[in-house]
Amino acid sequence: MKEWAPARRLTGHALRALAALLHHQAGQFVLWAPVALGSGIGLWFATGSAMAWQALLFLFAAMSVAGMAAGGRLGRMLLWLGLLAAFGIALIWIRAEWVAAPRMDRPVTAVLTGKVENVEHLLGRGLIRLTLMDEGAHRGVRVRVSVDDGKAGAIAAGDRIAVSARLMPPAPPALPGGFDFERFAWFKGIGATGRALGAPVVVAASTPGGFWPWLDRLRNRLTAHVLMRVGGAEGGIAASLVTGDQGGVPEDAAQAMRDSGLTHLLSISGLHVAAVVGFFMLATRRLLALSTRAAIHWPLTLIGAGAGASAGVAYSLLAGGEVPTVRSCIAALLVLAGLALGREAITLRLVAAGAFIILLVRPEALVSASFQLSFAAVTAIVALHELPWLRERLMAREEPWWSSLPRQGAGLLLTGLVVEAALAPIGFYHFNRMGVYGALANIIAIPLTTFVVMPLEAMALLLDMAGLGGPFWVLTRWSLALLLWIARTTAGLPGGVALVSAMPAAAFALMVLGGLWLCLWRGWFRLFGAIPLLGGAIIALAAPTPDIFVTGDGRHLGIRQADGHIYLLRPRAGDYIRGLMSDKSAAANGAAPLDDTIRARCSRDACVAGVVENGRHIRLLATRSAVLISRRSFAPACAAADIVVSDRRLPYWCRPAWFRADRAFLARTGGMAIDVGTGQVVTVAQGQGSHPWSRRRPPVEKVSSTGRFNNMGLSGGNPH
Repeated sequence: MKEWAPARRLTGHALRALAALLHHQAGQFVLWAPVALGSGIGLWFATGSAMAWQALLFLFAAMSVAGMAAGGRLGRMLLWLGLLAAFGIALIWIRAEWVAAPRMDRPVTAVLTGKVENVEHLLGRGLIRLTLMDEGAHRGVRVRVSVDDGKAGAIAAGDRIAVSARLMPPAPPALPGGFDFERFAWFKGIGATGRALGAPVVVAASTPGGFWPWLDRLRNRLTAHVLMRVGGAEGGIAASLVTGDQGGVPEDAAQAMRDSGLTHLLSISGLHVAAVVGFFMLATRRLLALSTRAAIHWPLTLIGAGAGASAGVAYSLLAGGEVPTVRSCIAALLVLAGLALGREAITLRLVAAGAFIILLVRPEALVSASFQLSFAAVTAIVALHELPWLRERLMAREEPWWSSLPRQGAGLLLTGLVVEAALAPIGFYHFNRMGVYGALANIIAIPLTTFVVMPLEAMALLLDMAGLGGPFWVLTRWSLALLLWIARTTAGLPGGVALVSAMPAAAFALMVLGGLWLCLWRGWFRLFGAIPLLGGAIIALAAPTPDIFVTGDGRHLGIRQADGHIYLLRPRAGDYIRGLMSDKSAAANGAAPLDDTIRARCSRDACVAGVVENGRHIRLLATRSAVLISRRSFAPACAAADIVVSDRRLPYWCRPAWFRADRAFLARTGGMAIDVGTGQVVTVAQGQGSHPWSRRRPPVEKVSSTGRFNNMGLSGGNPH
């Protein structure tokens, strides 16, 4: 038994060290509660079958049982993390089934008759978007219809209207990794979307009454008023700061804000809610302090906190109650409660509480970029400023303002850099692009928005009740013009925008885990978070960029070339497709027509293109018109091609060497991305699996490596 003594001593030392570590980190365990809940929700979205969800539930239940058996701090932590993760899976599963609503299965042209539930003014695009519940042939289907601004008239929420429209089922992502509107519509209860074919007819006007219709009308009137008073792109930004409606922001201005790292200013979140709450709280306290009796006998802090809380709730309701706004309102209420109780206001526990509450109420918010960006930024800021060495250097002290200015400026710059680092993986994962100089732009833009734009706009709205707001609207427009100039200048700097191709989900998950580890633990133990963070970054950088992109309808195809362009099948592809293809392929030089590359030969009806990667050559044939090509010409072209792409059903005799992606095939796979070098084919259907919003789709088509492709050394296995 003596030979086992060193091992027993080593085990004893390890257990004592682990116990000491857990004792030191005990106060941080509660911060992982929303992470565990979110992990269960995220795994439900990431896996695509009921069998996988049941297996995960069993796995987390076993983890909880093991924790209960182990006992101690580690056992209790495993117990609660397992229970919360299992609860997250069950919560989102039940939620997805609970929100199920009638949905259209195929395109139709119909006359809709129903009550308008919501009106959105997309003035930047000249449209008004109506959401209504159909009471006619498609009774019970909630429909979102876009109407030309000039044809919509004065339609308000609560009106019963009739409108002829071309309707489509909610669309899945056009390409793998794209925005999943089908999933978004499922949780919103939207069963179809479309475009009005004429002007809507008001069957019955809404009757006054009801809080939510009144609030919707107020929001629309306020948005229109701000747009009229300010005008232009500046007016769209001004309206977004008041009501959260970004429909009046032109696309070029919105893109400049995104590329400069300032797009968060357009979404009402922590910055805006904090400014409103802080203004009303301080103003209430200062006004009441003018009375000697109130200053001595009244609880001014409590009264000010109540006024700030009321203003924050009202502002959140006016802004439409989106995730960043609700998260910020919850956080503000918790901060005010802490101040009223004499506790420290802003802590990681407050952030964790806000995340936990939102995930309990709307678990589907976890996979939205809005939720991830807002909580990543707040968590990074709070974790940074909880560091003792930084808090000591930034704390207020008695010194002249010119002495504190460099220190405070350095703190702002450091905060901006940390926030940009926290947001970078999320921006790359969802949008494939990120502004490089966002930290520098935010140093000027955030104080400008908080202390200049918003107060000027508030004074303009207040004085408009007496008809005296004109000068303040002029100043608001000038300050917003400065903000737009900052955004456009920053976005236009050399190397101002970094592009990456599609990031693997595993790489993103590792970087999120690493970032949370760095933020939520204390002391040297948090440094271990650098391991998954760097691992995820390496996986993301090493991931190959697909060479061929095909949209789910087969109409659009893009081929990435080494010259930094992506070449598109249809020269007149719209801005949305051009931007989507450029982002997903990380094409630094943008999109160009396929006719312009020497590797393609195109006619009016079809293109033949060659794609070379790692010494392997693929011959691709794609149709691009509705004209039927004769069998005598098309059959030999099919036989000579490795892949054939078409937006119509191809005849049985079109047999390429690898596969044909025609209308029937793409109805099963959705859009696809093909890596010629490895033979890997990634489809939209893979990511959707058997989730409720994709159940009505036919079985997923399997793409196998056969024929000429095998002769290139790519045989064996399914490219999926």
